[in-house]
Amino acid sequence: MEKTWLYISIIASVISIGVAVFLYFWVKRQDPGTEKAQEVASWIREGAQTYLKRLYFALSIVAIILGFIIAIVFSFDLVDVAAGQATIQPMNGIRMAIAFISGAVCSAIAGYMGMGIAVEANVRTATAANESLNKAFKLSFYAGSVMGLAMVGLAVLGMTVIYMLTGSAETVLGFSFGASALALLAKAGGGIYTKTADIAADLVGKVEVGIPEDDPRNPAVVADNVGDNVGDVAGMGADIFDSYVASTVAVMLLAAASSTMDVKYVVLPLILCTLGIAASLIGIQFVRVGKNGKPGPALNFGTVLTTVIFAGMVALLVVLSDINIGILWATLTGLVTGVVIGFTSDYFTSEDRKPVYETARVSGSGAAINIITGFSYGLISIVPSVIGIAVATLLSYYLAEATGLPGIYGIGISAVGMLAISGMIVSADAYGPIVDNARGIAEMAGMDSHVITTTDTLDAAGNTAKAITKGFSISAAALTVLALFAAYTEVVTASGTEISLSLKDPIVVAGVFLGAMTPPLFSALTMLSVTHNAFDMIEEIRRQFREDPGILKGTSKPDYATCVGLAAQGALTSLVMPAFLAVGLPLLIGFLLGPNALGGFLGGSIFTGVIFALLMANSGGLWDNAKKFIETGQFGGPGSDAHKAGVVGDTVGDPFKDTAGPSLNTLITVMSLVSSLFAPLIAAFHLF
Repeated sequence: MEKTWLYISIIASVISIGVAVFLYFWVKRQDPGTEKAQEVASWIREGAQTYLKRLYFALSIVAIILGFIIAIVFSFDLVDVAAGQATIQPMNGIRMAIAFISGAVCSAIAGYMGMGIAVEANVRTATAANESLNKAFKLSFYAGSVMGLAMVGLAVLGMTVIYMLTGSAETVLGFSFGASALALLAKAGGGIYTKTADIAADLVGKVEVGIPEDDPRNPAVVADNVGDNVGDVAGMGADIFDSYVASTVAVMLLAAASSTMDVKYVVLPLILCTLGIAASLIGIQFVRVGKNGKPGPALNFGTVLTTVIFAGMVALLVVLSDINIGILWATLTGLVTGVVIGFTSDYFTSEDRKPVYETARVSGSGAAINIITGFSYGLISIVPSVIGIAVATLLSYYLAEATGLPGIYGIGISAVGMLAISGMIVSADAYGPIVDNARGIAEMAGMDSHVITTTDTLDAAGNTAKAITKGFSISAAALTVLALFAAYTEVVTASGTEISLSLKDPIVVAGVFLGAMTPPLFSALTMLSVTHNAFDMIEEIRRQFREDPGILKGTSKPDYATCVGLAAQGALTSLVMPAFLAVGLPLLIGFLLGPNALGGFLGGSIFTGVIFALLMANSGGLWDNAKKFIETGQFGGPGSDAHKAGVVGDTVGDPFKDTAGPSLNTLITVMSLVSSLFAPLIAAFHLF
């Protein structure tokens, strides 16, 4: 039965990739618009491709170096090393290194495919918006589906093939580490890039000289639109790819390490992912804008429908096979929690709800009141999500235990259930930056005002979709790292070292504090990178305005390329310290303070990482939509004091929601993966 399901997984993943390729060419066959619109789109496309080439070249070097280290370390039988009897098995190291490189390559391909179609779909969406909102929505959503379906297809294909060839869940862990390492750097780098350009363009363009957003006279406007693609499409795609793979591998590891679980429970996470692909393929067909003309409800309907279809498939699987009923309860727990947390994010970030309305209303009193109000709602937004995670943890644990499964396995399954419908979730998420770009192209190409209005409507729904996706990924990451944490303790125990995580042990307490410190430090470093780079770009924009007055008069063309180059250079050189925190710090803690301290370190990082990620994602989305709400003419409209305060609030929220916040769930996942991978070595060699 297990082999049959593995073959079905491969077929489903190939179909998913095939549909993504079909949609890719369908989007490319649509009308690319006027010559001017195509020229603007070409600037964005070239800037995005140039940055990604430089990013992937740098990441290739990192991947090769890490792959070389992994090949050496895993050539030793680490369990024997722990027992003081080292044996060398080069093939083990080579297999793990190949799995690591494969994970990094699949993650990069998913990101590149998503960005490749996004830079083609943006101009076509703007052109379609000239005809109707429905046509523009369909085009942009199908373009987002290219990313969603390619991502889940490549992830399931990679994990299944590696497991079939090696029969080892530990080797699939190498695949996950490769995907996560690349995802962290792609997301953090893309986030720094996009917010550097966005902040600089807004502060000088909107606040200082009073020109509209995406005005072609702004030298940073192309860099801003490039950032939407490299940060919100390629970066976010790699991020979800990482969470999706890590949650699956964590459960496979737990089942493989258990002496009481059948091999079918090792394969079960792949089966759930396969059903999730099928549910997403069906759900995507039903995402349409209704008579009310609002794209937000259409995206939400697609998510809910896909969830229901997936739940039905899992129920059938359990009823028609000998799989424990606890799997169904744990999956449903994860699904319901994911939807609740997602729609909680919707409440705190949608312009139809009180938090955004209230933040926009008080903006007339100045930027300080706007920021305090948005930050406060961001703090409140943590509460339902954390309660949801706590309820999901307890329910999935005890329901699994009650049906004879290990409780921690139930927690892992609930995370897999949450992310199994990633094909649909990522499709909705990638839609956001595409319509954002379409709005920018419409403005820069001088399209009619109704096109701007239509793309604004599409863009507001995209911001909310992004917030919902982040809620899913952060919550799933919290449950995933709990499963990875359990896997870490299993590996250490299997190495012959007894692990104790008592808070009475000062070593453990020291680890907890160091772990709790890491997500805030990571956030600070990435946001400081944004402000430093934005400062340089602001000076460059001012210089161009000062030295060539014809730019603001519209008689001279700005130097877009210099701003694009500044953003790219700044993003790539800012990744060294974040990379060290993710990969180097857990190893330093482990080898220096020992496995107990590393266990405390992981626990501390999970708690603060989840809280900071939720706060930043929701408050950033709230500030952004409050500004957009004012721009619709509310509370004085564009140019009013409320609007100026809204722009400042949005600027503060930009690095929250698009740089630091979405990178934190990847950070805690990478740290957990590194700890699990090197646990046997740390158990054998540590100072304390």
